[in-house]
Amino acid sequence: MTSSRILKILCLHLLSGALVLSQELDYIDYDIDDNSSPKVPRQSVTQQPDYDAQIMYSYECASECFCPSSYPFAMYCDHRKLKAIPNIPRHVRHLYIQHNDIEKITSKPFINATSLREINLSYNKLQSSKVDKDVFSILKKLIQLHLEHNNLEDVPSPLPKALKRLNLGFNKISKIPAEATQELTKLTVLDLCSNRLTDAGIKGKILSGMKSLMQINMCNNKLKSMPTDLPESIQQISLENNLISTIPEGYFKKTPNLLSLRMSHNKLKSVAYIAFNLSKLMELHLGHNQLSKPFFVPRTLEHLYLNHNDFKDLNISLMCPSLDLGNPNMLTFIRLDNNKLRGPLDYYAYRCFPRLMMIFYGNQRKDDEDDSEPQKYEKPKRPGATRLST
Repeated sequence: MTSSRILKILCLHLLSGALVLSQELDYIDYDIDDNSSPKVPRQSVTQQPDYDAQIMYSYECASECFCPSSYPFAMYCDHRKLKAIPNIPRHVRHLYIQHNDIEKITSKPFINATSLREINLSYNKLQSSKVDKDVFSILKKLIQLHLEHNNLEDVPSPLPKALKRLNLGFNKISKIPAEATQELTKLTVLDLCSNRLTDAGIKGKILSGMKSLMQINMCNNKLKSMPTDLPESIQQISLENNLISTIPEGYFKKTPNLLSLRMSHNKLKSVAYIAFNLSKLMELHLGHNQLSKPFFVPRTLEHLYLNHNDFKDLNISLMCPSLDLGNPNMLTFIRLDNNKLRGPLDYYAYRCFPRLMMIFYGNQRKDDEDDSEPQKYEKPKRPGATRLST
């Protein structure tokens, strides 16, 4: 065997040994050293851990109440003749304590109630003088507060900034102080029906600061004029059963998103012809007023209530001055009973309002009749297609 061949064999042995060694090293994660420990890669923390989510609650419940095992975050204390609010455990999110005999509210029961989202204290005997000033403001997560059907004379304040729904109906509230609403920028629903509100009680920019307000209910009060400075966000207004006699011209220019207006049982005698020229209005309740002149009906309107007014004729051409077959009027329902109309409604109404499904024409009054007694109404016959085409 030549020396060159022997040298090649030795090189092949050395190379194969190196390959085996390299394959074994591939399975070694780190060198084992008695004096050192393996290095663990550093982790970057992108957000703070939610410690509150890791707390193991005991889910205790006040002895006077009931907490269902299927949803322990709710505590039911309603219809139990309670005279005081029991201590509320930390984990409770929904407190139902309506229909009791509670007259006062102190801060003590709410000391640990940091998770509360909803409180229903309706149908109690709450008095404003017996409600601690800061009792609700400490509840930073509170979203809904029901205080209707009590004896409150004032709006509780301050209220938590997170509040979205505030129900104060059926109390004795006569005014809304500015400090009670100035922080409620997230409030979407405010119910003040069946109180003692007057024009002076909502004077100034009381409502304009509630930038998220979508629905305001002030029915069954003593208002003589439309509430001022409503926020642009408003979509539903309820003013039934007041003493309002007029709607200022251009009043709704500041509320372009209005969908529903309810003003039945007022003293309206006339409205500006284009008062309701709104691009989104769908529902308009004007029954039980003293209206006698037609007005422009916006294309988007679907339900129109004009019953129990003083209309002697209804000029459809004024209500619908033009036809647009490509963009038709959306009116589907109109109620006209208990007016002073003579003869059937002009069939042109079905051409102007092609989606019209129902007209409550019903009984009509004579000029010397009032509308104190409800009358039976019926749907008139819709004219045939041949007549419409002529």
